[in-house]
Amino acid sequence: MSIKEKLKSNPKIKELALWMITSKRNPRPRFWIRHFVNPFIHKKGKGTVIRRRTRIDVFPWNKFSTGSSCTIEDFVTINNGVGDVLMGNNCRIGMGNTVIGPVRIGNDVIFAQNVVLSGLNHGYQNVNIPIKDQPVTASEIVIEDEVWVGANATIVAGITIGKHSIIAAGSVVTKNVAPFSIAAGNPAKIIKQYNPETGDWERIK
Repeated sequence: MSIKEKLKSNPKIKELALWMITSKRNPRPRFWIRHFVNPFIHKKGKGTVIRRRTRIDVFPWNKFSTGSSCTIEDFVTINNGVGDVLMGNNCRIGMGNTVIGPVRIGNDVIFAQNVVLSGLNHGYQNVNIPIKDQPVTASEIVIEDEVWVGANATIVAGITIGKHSIIAAGSVVTKNVAPFSIAAGNPAKIIKQYNPETGDWERIK
């Protein structure tokens, strides 16, 4: 039995391990996890820059990695508490973004400012229990290569954004977006697609 399986099978040991890693009142990794554990577990690609004023709330039980030559700008929050956050090469995560796993980001992706991606949802079905105390669910968000996400856009759990697509500023994406598409609105709808036969981005009627 692995260490991870032993922790899961013994509630008391699991509770102690969680207390050592994080706090219920302040659910982010403790100082010693951030500075003495995470640097040896999580991978930052060559030439990647993570600005000083970011909040990288990553835990050792899930993955966090970036490819090479990425930039994570100031005031970004990244959290892998319920799922991996994986990033390809040559990505730029703009100021004020929030990325909550599970999220998988391809190569050459750009996010403008204040973009929100959350692969997490809170349970709410039991009206006798506060929502904050109900179990959470997680469904991976996939951002394929060469995607551009405009400022203040929101992408909800379980969504895939296809290659070389554009999400207009302020959009709320609740359905998958096909490759080579432009989506806009709340909820977002595809308004243009690239036609390889004409070589044009054509408006959807």
